[in-house]
Amino acid sequence: MSHQTGIQANAQLQKYFSKCRDGKIRVLKVTIENEQLSLSTHQPVKGTWEQDFDKYVPPLIVEDLPCYILYRFDSTNSLGFEWLLLSWSPDSAPVRHKMLYASTKATLKQDFGSSHIKDEMHATTKEEVSLKGYKAHVSGVNAPAPLTDREEALKELNQSGQDPNYGTDARQSTMGGIAFPITESAKQGIIDLQSGSYNYLQFKIDLEDEKICLAKAANITLIELPAQVPSEEARYHLYIFKHTHEGDQMDSIVFIYSMPGYTCSIKERMMYSSCKGNFLELIESMGVQVAKRVGVDEGKELTEEFLYDEIHPKVNLHRPAFAKPKGPPNRGAKRITKTQPTQ
Repeated sequence: MSHQTGIQANAQLQKYFSKCRDGKIRVLKVTIENEQLSLSTHQPVKGTWEQDFDKYVPPLIVEDLPCYILYRFDSTNSLGFEWLLLSWSPDSAPVRHKMLYASTKATLKQDFGSSHIKDEMHATTKEEVSLKGYKAHVSGVNAPAPLTDREEALKELNQSGQDPNYGTDARQSTMGGIAFPITESAKQGIIDLQSGSYNYLQFKIDLEDEKICLAKAANITLIELPAQVPSEEARYHLYIFKHTHEGDQMDSIVFIYSMPGYTCSIKERMMYSSCKGNFLELIESMGVQVAKRVGVDEGKELTEEFLYDEIHPKVNLHRPAFAKPKGPPNRGAKRITKTQPTQ
């Protein structure tokens, strides 16, 4: 995937990756905990890789929790034993978890050593996480065409959607982002903004319920706008900016995406960034005409001058006249070429 999460393997896992080179480890399970790749469990070699597969791999799977499984084959290359990277991402897992794991897989491969990985497999059902399922994958039954790392990650994200029909009551994962449903109070707030009941709305994402909720609805002055932006949490905002432009009174609706840098968790930054586009489409489908979309780190950026310049950017209509460059110094007087008479 093109957008990586910044999650890295912790010290314990990095140390264990080195230990895996000795050939005594058959399988290890890796999970994301506290925004780090962490070692969950491991098992030693007992029999051949085929004999150990169904004994070790299926018990590592948890129904609703994605994970990575690194499984050691008995074959080797010039660097040592070859491995299978199995990405477990069940359909029942929360979209944010699936997105996080899909986005971090490239980092795991890099930390483990891509040259040691002989094969990769993406599984969404328990039937696939078996020796029979892996052999079906190898033989090409229901297998996709070869994909790049970016295409594979995007495919995993696309597979994570639950409902192919876009709407306000269903969650959807798309190639362009994630569409979370919005609550009834959020819908009503948007309607009330259009009717003039409020001039400011603030929305937040409920990461547990995977919904976009109305956090605040109020009538505020422009001076009060910066204070509405939380200093440690991301938010979406709608504000009706009343101003005069070229003698006309205007009420311009501004969509504000506030993200206070790295004080937010990686997961929160990712979810707000991924949901923004589809949330905007939903707002506009409800009849809201957004004049400008802006992103800020801090509330103090939201001044009258800033909003005015964003909505009405200055255009320089007066280009400076072309100035002919001066010739080299001490060039001397111009020479007159005398025309020769025609013979």
